[in-house]
Amino acid sequence: MAETIRVRFAPSPTGYLHVGGARTALFNWLFARRQGGRFVLRIEDTDEARSTDEAINQIIEGLRWLGLDWDEGPHFQSKRLDLYRAAADQILESGHAYRCFCTNERLETLREEAKAAKKLFVYDRKCASLDPAESGRRAAAGEPHVLRLRVPDEGVAAVEDLIRGTVKVDRSQLGDFVLTRTDGMPTFNFANVIDDHDMGITHVIRGEDHLPNTPRHLLLYRAFGYEPPRFAHVPMILGPDRAKLSKRHGAVSVLAYRDEGYLPEAMVNFLALLGWSLDDKTDFLTREQLIENFSIERINKAGAIFNLEKLQWLNGVHFRALGEAESTRRAREFMAAHGVNVEAYDHGWLDKIIALQIERSRNLAQLQQNLRYFLSDEFQHDEKAVAKHLRKEGAAPLLNEWIQLLSAAPALDHETLEPQLRALSERLQVSFSKLMQPCRVALTGVDASPGLFDVLDALGKERALKRLAYARDHLCKA
Repeated sequence: MAETIRVRFAPSPTGYLHVGGARTALFNWLFARRQGGRFVLRIEDTDEARSTDEAINQIIEGLRWLGLDWDEGPHFQSKRLDLYRAAADQILESGHAYRCFCTNERLETLREEAKAAKKLFVYDRKCASLDPAESGRRAAAGEPHVLRLRVPDEGVAAVEDLIRGTVKVDRSQLGDFVLTRTDGMPTFNFANVIDDHDMGITHVIRGEDHLPNTPRHLLLYRAFGYEPPRFAHVPMILGPDRAKLSKRHGAVSVLAYRDEGYLPEAMVNFLALLGWSLDDKTDFLTREQLIENFSIERINKAGAIFNLEKLQWLNGVHFRALGEAESTRRAREFMAAHGVNVEAYDHGWLDKIIALQIERSRNLAQLQQNLRYFLSDEFQHDEKAVAKHLRKEGAAPLLNEWIQLLSAAPALDHETLEPQLRALSERLQVSFSKLMQPCRVALTGVDASPGLFDVLDALGKERALKRLAYARDHLCKA
């Protein structure tokens, strides 16, 4: 029978869902869906001091927003301690591990000596030769200790990575690393291996920052006699300066992008292209296309650059792909969640002004900002736009001409107004653009907006005339 692919996403709940973690989750999810496998969610919360319920909720909320549904879990390591204790007893009894009673002070001294000698710190194995009976008596008496793995002195630990090929590490550099702490809690390396084996994980797809841990994991698999999974270490996500992505490059929380109004479809598409590609020309990919085409072989080794402009572009493409009805529905939903009482407006009118601004907005937060002068008559005029177009000779008389023209116009649509404005432009010997811009700034507060005829039509005659009169009396040069 063919092997059932089983992968997992195993975040530590010590903070928000980072875009790097979300990309790792996505790659695992896509691989499972492409291969007809299972995607397992495991929360690695054994760090009691740093793990929080809020972080757990944010991780789950972020995955759900992206549409990365899991087949099993979430499993919590904090509820699996009996499994780790049994495994610790097993590996100790087999002789592959030993108790270490060295104090923190002694270990710190060894570290300082290694640092002074400019050498890699490796535990000196003082406790490795303790008689098992003596070790047992000291542990039974309550003497603090950790559990360490006996690492072979010589040879090479080789990782066969599906992305990076063979990666070799001299075992002597690994040292006898800790499996359980003095409080009995498992270390990351120990719990990770026990869980992956217990859950039948066949492929471990994770960030390359975990590559140094993998030789240790392979030693643990060997000590237990377990068959190891296959490993694939994906490239790091870098900022435009090629440094590791951090807050100084912008938001790194997935939910921050949701709150800025990016579509989950666009975010999934964007994250998939951070280290993976279909070819050298295709950027827009639906979720279904990603599932159909995803493979580990297409993951790159080189670091992936987080390009915010590309995310913004993809967001616009996906927004347009939704169609007018769905895009306006999502915009209304976002606005309702961010302080706009959408029920106070006619939905037909609201959808019309949303449609005017979709093409001009990078995300839904910017869309909401761009709609402010439609939704309320109380908005701030941009000072630069006012200075350029209203605080100069002739602006007030020009707005007077607009007021007279609009007051007499039977309708404010393009067909009605354009011929009259062309005639006005000719009579005043003012270019069409110079005629339009003072009116645009008076009505919207900015010098870039949807077409002025569309703006006038959406505002209506009464609101437009009030704004023109206000600008003439309060914003134009006296």
